[in-house]
Amino acid sequence: MKHLIGMFSNPAQEWASIRDRNDSIAGHYLRYLVWMAFLPPLAWWYGASQIGWEIGGRVILLTPESAALIMSLFYFAILLSIAFLGCMIHWMARTYDARNDDVAHGIGVAAYMCAPMFLTGLTGLYPVLWLDMVLGTVAAAYTLYLLYIGIPIVYDMPKERGFLFASATVAVGLVLMVALLGTTVILWEMGAMPVFTDG
Repeated sequence: MKHLIGMFSNPAQEWASIRDRNDSIAGHYLRYLVWMAFLPPLAWWYGASQIGWEIGGRVILLTPESAALIMSLFYFAILLSIAFLGCMIHWMARTYDARNDDVAHGIGVAAYMCAPMFLTGLTGLYPVLWLDMVLGTVAAAYTLYLLYIGIPIVYDMPKERGFLFASATVAVGLVLMVALLGTTVILWEMGAMPVFTDG
C-alpha cells in the first residue's frame, strides 16, 4: 500500500520502486488489487442502496439485492479489466523495444496507474452526480498523467518512445471501456438490470 501513497507524493520515484521490485502477477493482485478494487463497489453499493440519488425532489435507490449483484459484477470487471490491460501493455512492450518485458510489469502499470480512480470510487458513499463527475474527471486526468510518466520509467525507455507507448495504451483503454459498456447491456438483458425503489 505504500505504493499508493507514493503515487500521489512522488510518482516518478514510486514507478522506479515498482520497476525494481519485480513483483509477480499474484503479488500485484494479493497485495494491492484485490483490496483496492473492492473500495469502489463497496462504496457504490452503500450509496446506491442506502443513500440514493435525489431526482426531482424524490430519492431513488437501488434495492440492496440489485445493488449487490451489480457491484459484484463491477468488482470482477475491475479485476479482469486490469488483467486484460496489463496483458495488452506487455504485448505492446515488444513493439516499443521495452526492457522489463513481462506480464507482471504490464499488470503493475495497469494497476497502479488506476490508483486515483480507485480512490475516487469512494465518492459513491454519497452519490451526488455533479460532484462525482468533477472528481471522476480529475481522477481520469491524474491517471493519464501517471501512465505517461510511468511507462518510460518502468520500461526503461526514452520519453519520446514512452509517450507513443502510453498513447497506444490509452487507445486500448478506450476500446476496453466500449467493450465494458457492451457487456453491461448484455448482462442487463440476462437479469442483472438495476431494480429501483423510492427512498
